[in-house]
Amino acid sequence: MQYTNEAGWDRALRILLGLVMIYLGWFVIGDGLVGAVFKIFGFLPLITGLLGWCPFYSLLGFASKKIRRSD
Repeated sequence: MQYTNEAGWDRALRILLGLVMIYLGWFVIGDGLVGAVFKIFGFLPLITGLLGWCPFYSLLGFASKKIRRSD
């Protein structure tokens, strides 16, 4: 079983944010430093959203996903 620490809403928001940032970097802002930053940093929320696991959350011991415990 794969460990995930992001809830469904968190994953959807990250994927949407990543896609918007990549779109802005490629088609709206274009060339230059700001465009490059949007292109590069757009992949971070996109990848973490697709995987469902955020290394920063793990570092802080946080999870937006409720953990089910079987008693």
